Amino acid sequence: MTGLSFIAALAVRYLLVVLFFPFSALDKILNFNGAVGQAQEIVSSRPAATILLMAGLATEILMPLAILTGWWDRLAALVMAGYCMVTALLWKRFWQPGDFWSGGKSKGRELFWDFLKNFSLAGGFLVITLGTGSLQSFLDDPLSSSHPYRTATVGGAPVAPDASTGTAP
Repeated sequence: MTGLSFIAALAVRYLLVVLFFPFSALDKILNFNGAVGQAQEIVSSRPAATILLMAGLATEILMPLAILTGWWDRLAALVMAGYCMVTALLWKRFWQPGDFWSGGKSKGRELFWDFLKNFSLAGGFLVITLGTGSLQSFLDDPLSSSHPYRTATVGGAPVAPDASTGTAP
């Protein structure tokens, strides 16, 4: 893999995870009590909210690192896709304010765009999970890597890997 190809592959993956690592994770760490308070909107118990926050923090640090390094990246991307969808459903409830269709500024519409952004991110993570292959190839070996930084060679000449398996033909 050329240096430029490596940088491009790394940059694309970083664009997917930059929201979570370092920014959202760092915000949760620096504003821990506020983040626990936000989690208490979903679970009323402070200890349960703290556990929920710690699980989210671990997800926002560990899964992006796996995606960036290519180590169990397909499974990590699946976890991140689920995380994005669950957080959209729990914290971006655009239907609750009741002002979605009203004219002017609307809290519901603001939440709606955040809701869609979360689901769009989930789609990007699912592309890493499945590649252009099938769901079955992921289910057969969910811990396999997509090998994002590897170029296969046949007889010394570079060959593009099979997108569904990440291996050379």
